[in-house]
Amino acid sequence: MACVRTRFAPSPTGFMHVGNLRTALYAWLLARSQNGRFVLRIEDTDRARYVDNAVEVIYATLQRAGLDHDEGPDVGGDFGPYVQSERKTLYGKYAKELVAKGGAYYCFCEKHEETDAEETPHAGGCPGNCGELSAAEVEAKLASGASWVIRQRVPRDGATTFTDSVYGEITIENKVLDDQILLKSDGMPTYNFANVIDDHLMEITHVVRGSEYLSSTPKYNMLYRAFGWEIPQYVHLPLIMGRDAEGNVSKLSKRHGSVSFENLVSEGYLPEAIINYVALLGWSPKSDRELFTLKELAEAFQVTGLNKSSAVFDYDKLRWMNSEYIKAMPPEKFSEIALPFSGVAGTPLEVAWGKIGALLQPRTELLTEIPEKIAFLCALPDYGIELFDNKKSKCNAEVAKEVLTETIPQIAEIQDFTIENINAVAATYAEKHAVKLGQPMWAIRIALAGLTVTPGGAGDIAAILGKEESLKRLNIALQKLN
Repeated sequence: MACVRTRFAPSPTGFMHVGNLRTALYAWLLARSQNGRFVLRIEDTDRARYVDNAVEVIYATLQRAGLDHDEGPDVGGDFGPYVQSERKTLYGKYAKELVAKGGAYYCFCEKHEETDAEETPHAGGCPGNCGELSAAEVEAKLASGASWVIRQRVPRDGATTFTDSVYGEITIENKVLDDQILLKSDGMPTYNFANVIDDHLMEITHVVRGSEYLSSTPKYNMLYRAFGWEIPQYVHLPLIMGRDAEGNVSKLSKRHGSVSFENLVSEGYLPEAIINYVALLGWSPKSDRELFTLKELAEAFQVTGLNKSSAVFDYDKLRWMNSEYIKAMPPEKFSEIALPFSGVAGTPLEVAWGKIGALLQPRTELLTEIPEKIAFLCALPDYGIELFDNKKSKCNAEVAKEVLTETIPQIAEIQDFTIENINAVAATYAEKHAVKLGQPMWAIRIALAGLTVTPGGAGDIAAILGKEESLKRLNIALQKLN
């Protein structure tokens, strides 16, 4: 069996959309699951939409996602160059060879530049019926210096059938297909032509791409057959959909939220969690398992697990998965990646970051939530004494006043200001007054934090704030209660 070779061939036209990322991931998984080769090819034929630094974004995204490539512009290989603009000279040769074989023709229509796109907007031949010109007429126009493009010659009758690994047997009537432009007037190929030439020359065995290319596949196969080349196996992926606030489902776009890998990472999602979640957008493992490392995904991946139906991007599910990844991290790793999001770097709180991180890790879904969760540590929020009311703890403003009046002097006497010693003061109060521990703990925590919900209890917070700041806050609370 020939070595499985897949490719990811993005256009450098902007950020890495979730759909592009999933295509890259499945192509990578297919190659890795079969001990094959994964190729990165930059398809920069659409110069009008070219974005500076977009290639760097592609490299950075693949690296952060863990999708290493065996061949590509930056690592080389036996089938380079791996940038289409650097392969420009070879496409003209194949386009003219196709004309000679009868599979393409010169188009001299004055407005053909308007259709120098990846997909032409109409079925049928060119507007001026250039495909019917005689060889002598074509030679005369070329000799006169007339502007031209080369179009594929698609038969108008019959139908073309092909088999896709996901969708099965597909039949498209030829009359709905257009004579797509293969070579533009500047000598650059269109996407539809270049990817066929390059896939053949780079010996790509499996083409993984979105289902929006299903209707164009017959034209690709006509090109393969015209050249006498072997047709690769196709793996077309279903659309990724998004759900808006009203519950309406449509193709995933910015109105549904962040749709690029970069933005998701900047919003506090871990690359590993994003990849794990994206892997399940259209692929189902044989078990009910949902959490996979990239290595485990490669071991479990099978094309037969890909689904025909569209997948809906669920941000709530991604948040849950992200939180599971955060919880499973070594504490040192969490502290390292969370610190840049915290806003405490360079402040006195950075000294206590290890303690803060330990409190945050089991309570964090997104890294970007961290500043809000710990804002009370940086500055005591303004609060009313109604926060001391809590039925479960049997606490209210009057009870809290009694708790703080008795415990503040005892906390001031603590020499070793640890969580255990701070909590011991509350425990002593509870035992003395025959109340549950929750009562003094609630009063002290509200006084320290000015919030009803905090990461960690009274002892945790006091130990982080330190003795001086803790006593300051406790006395502020007592003044409020008085």
